[in-house]
Amino acid sequence: MQRRNRPLDGIVVIDLGQVYQGPYATFLMAKAGATVIKIEPPGGEPVRQREAVSKGSGVPFALLNGHKKCMTLDLKTAQGRTILKALAARADVLLENYAPGVMERLGVGWSVLHALNPRLVYASGSGYGLSGPDCDRLAMDVTVQASSGMMSVTGFPDGPPVKAGPAVVDFLSGIHLYAGVVTALYERHFTGEGRLVEVAMQETVYPTLASNLTFFYDHGEVPPRTGNQHGGRSAAPYNVYAARDGYVAIIGVKDSHWNGLLAAMGRTDLADDRRFSSKVERVRHIDETDEIVSAWMRDLTRDEACALLDRHNVPHAPVRDAVEVTNDPHLHARKFLEWIDHPQYGRVAIADSPLRLHGADRLPAAASAPLGADTEEVMTTVLGASPDEVRQWREAGAFGPPGAR
Repeated sequence: MQRRNRPLDGIVVIDLGQVYQGPYATFLMAKAGATVIKIEPPGGEPVRQREAVSKGSGVPFALLNGHKKCMTLDLKTAQGRTILKALAARADVLLENYAPGVMERLGVGWSVLHALNPRLVYASGSGYGLSGPDCDRLAMDVTVQASSGMMSVTGFPDGPPVKAGPAVVDFLSGIHLYAGVVTALYERHFTGEGRLVEVAMQETVYPTLASNLTFFYDHGEVPPRTGNQHGGRSAAPYNVYAARDGYVAIIGVKDSHWNGLLAAMGRTDLADDRRFSSKVERVRHIDETDEIVSAWMRDLTRDEACALLDRHNVPHAPVRDAVEVTNDPHLHARKFLEWIDHPQYGRVAIADSPLRLHGADRLPAAASAPLGADTEEVMTTVLGASPDEVRQWREAGAFGPPGAR
């Protein structure tokens, strides 16, 4: 068979991912051309189950699971585990983000599957890793935001710790899972053998604290919450400023940025003011710096301020809401976002992979499959099972209670 013009064409991935971390990693693989077989428990993975709450609650499933073959498998049954082993024996990658130890207790962990298929890359995502005193702690995005230090530096000085609005830890660790898998696949090209790859959510967060940690190393104190100011208090202006009808983020890390901002504000008279004559002085007088910018912004609309800042090459961006971004002409022009009519969720905007692999054939947006829709196809095409064998497995409960897909 002729190879398709996609980097991961021919790679078969067994996707036991759930919620966001694992499914995002395998979404990136699917978009790069891999054949991804998404295996869910009989009731569906947690995000699919949200459909019972509302149509919109299930949309995140659609965003992360297009271009995947969806099947069910009950790993609590001997038949289900036998099928998983058979699939893993033919696969290149197996990815899971269960709590540490779950797969081992089921008898389908790394050591067992590696013995069956030494070429298999086994990827494990967890909150705190597969070793260490905290490895058995349950983890979700918000709890890792808390334990990792992220939440402690988010919010305003006079308020409590605040979580980031988006599920940043889930997706940050999902990206690392993808990177780990692709790295191991590259090595396998030379060694012929797969590896166990693990990513701990907490460990993916620590490098993001780089700016905040400068405060600790400078002052020997716990980094404070700084609101929208720079986490290390080493840049000014660096804040979100209120316009008449919204907000604008402005960052000035170079003198040229400050001079451009002075021109935009019509305040070139401040160019020789010693309080603002250098980056060091502007940080030293950070509140005065912010007040000058704030006073200028109050009389402008968001768009008026952005037009002036554009004209003078000042780093900035309007603070846009999620609906504005979903309808962003730029993202749609690049086909990063594409509207589709999803059979379950209606009209939704599906995001592409941020990985632009120039020259490779691009997969357009696709609807995620219903629960278990591809079970029989996977059994017959991947395992070579006959319809009678599939029926027998179904009756034995391998895919869930008899009658389940």
